[in-house]
Amino acid sequence: MGRELLGIDVGGSSVKAGRVDIDAGRLLGGLDSVPTPSPSTPAALTAVFRDLAAATVPGTTPVGVALPSVIKRGTVLTAANIDAGWIGTDARALAERELRRPVVFLNDADAAGVAEVRWGAGRDFSGTIVMLTFGTGIGSALFNGGRLWPNSEFGHMELKGVDAELRASARVRTAEKLDFPAWAERVNEYLAAMDKLFWPDMYILGGAISERFAEFAPLLRSQAALRPAQFGNHAGVIGAALAAGDAQA
Repeated sequence: MGRELLGIDVGGSSVKAGRVDIDAGRLLGGLDSVPTPSPSTPAALTAVFRDLAAATVPGTTPVGVALPSVIKRGTVLTAANIDAGWIGTDARALAERELRRPVVFLNDADAAGVAEVRWGAGRDFSGTIVMLTFGTGIGSALFNGGRLWPNSEFGHMELKGVDAELRASARVRTAEKLDFPAWAERVNEYLAAMDKLFWPDMYILGGAISERFAEFAPLLRSQAALRPAQFGNHAGVIGAALAAGDAQA
């Protein structure tokens, strides 16, 4: 058994937590999940973190939290699908005071990317990797030589005059009732724009839609390799725990 840490992943509808063997990159047991509080204020969500931590890994074990936000030095700078009261909050100081243990925060797509690059779809790859999560929006994580460039926001890159995620997210596919060929063409436009700017060697495609990768993968075009994410909805929890372990190293 390797080192066991706790990962928490905050979504718009639920908060997931799990014990992670960070030396093997695997979840130990299942995920605990509770509804995201409404409103999802700093105080309300921090209370959820405290309760999940106490129930899942009691004691002073470090915790990693994946939040749908740009986070720098523990401070939240944006708030997507969580209460705007998080903006400007020193999340790390607040959580450590409440949980009485070390806490590390990182962007949720970055957390998923950390899990995939270290132990999942990108484990055997050393070039430039872009993780893209297709869901309500488009989350992104950029890696070179296995190192994360944090807080990339490639879902907000302009495409056809709007944010790319307003044309090519999984939510838009559902809302506009696009079949896979129509949606894939929009994704191809997005990948072409990404290719011109960043020239990645690989894309890892995540989000719930990645479970249907075999259906739409033949429709996608890119100069980079395309791989589906391996960890599914466990990725954020695993990556958050890995980040907590890195902070203790």
